[in-house]
Amino acid sequence: MTRVFSGVKPTGHLTLGNYLGAMRRWAAVDQHRSDALFCVVDLHALTVDHDPARVRRLSRQAATLLLASGLDPERCTVFVQSHVDEHARLSYVLECVATDGETRRMIQYKEKAARERRRGGSVLLSLLTYPVLTAADILAYGTDEVPVGDDQRQHVELARDLAVRFNQRYGHTFVVPRATRPGVAARVMNLQDPASKMGKSDDTGPGIVYLLDEPDVVRKKVMRAVTDSGREVVYDREGRPGLANLLEVLAACTGGSPEELAGAYRSYGDLKKDTAEAVVEVLRPLQARHRELCADPGAVEAVLRDGAERARRMARPTVDGAYRAIGLLPAVAATAGAGAVVTV
Repeated sequence: MTRVFSGVKPTGHLTLGNYLGAMRRWAAVDQHRSDALFCVVDLHALTVDHDPARVRRLSRQAATLLLASGLDPERCTVFVQSHVDEHARLSYVLECVATDGETRRMIQYKEKAARERRRGGSVLLSLLTYPVLTAADILAYGTDEVPVGDDQRQHVELARDLAVRFNQRYGHTFVVPRATRPGVAARVMNLQDPASKMGKSDDTGPGIVYLLDEPDVVRKKVMRAVTDSGREVVYDREGRPGLANLLEVLAACTGGSPEELAGAYRSYGDLKKDTAEAVVEVLRPLQARHRELCADPGAVEAVLRDGAERARRMARPTVDGAYRAIGLLPAVAATAGAGAVVTV
């Protein structure tokens, strides 16, 4: 089967954008058609200043929401990145293949580094190297496909480049992955700033619908969404981004197309009301399942423990192979015999 890998970063509460752009497809499509791994990439949350307790809390919440969204541990592997040592092991080896220029050209590094400098903070080295860790996340599992939005495609391209370069220099070791793009609403935009995506790390709360927002909070946020000048309801992503964002969200929630839906409305108000109710209904079963899982935290821990063990078994042969290929001695373990050793 095709192997798929994707993950969520616990840097904030998961949003409607995370769900419509990725998580729903993972549950409805990817876990059924492929050998799929879904990971809470908690090591990536350490690349900026953070509160350790908050990272732990958000990591557990993200894992619980992945399961609440419909991921079935009998069909796919759900785990936490830091529970599988092979991610960090492979990341350093790939740093010995990547170049400084490649990582500095990453758009997200440029944006986040500039933001940190404006705040007067220091830019951590891990912020520069985390695209290589992303490549390790992908390559450790022999991943064929990585479903991502446009803002993450550059990272998949780096993973491809590193896989090809490693294979050429040291012998075939890695599968060369490819990025796949979800359909409608792959990138839900901020309701107050439709030029920016609905990011979980953002601090403009009124423009972000969180997966655990109460129904009345969802309605209020959608009804206050920024629209554009003019009265006609038309779908124009470039010229009317606020309106287009609402139409795309409604289309993703109801299964229609933004263009066809635009023709059904004569006012922004009616569009907002229907969009708000559609979002509430989409989130209702997820929130109910989340409450059930929170009432049984031991079950979530068991899923993560089993998922990490399964992921470890998948990744270890590839990572061990990469260590041998690049020139590292195989590890040895002492036996009960007199001075005898066995390679592992």
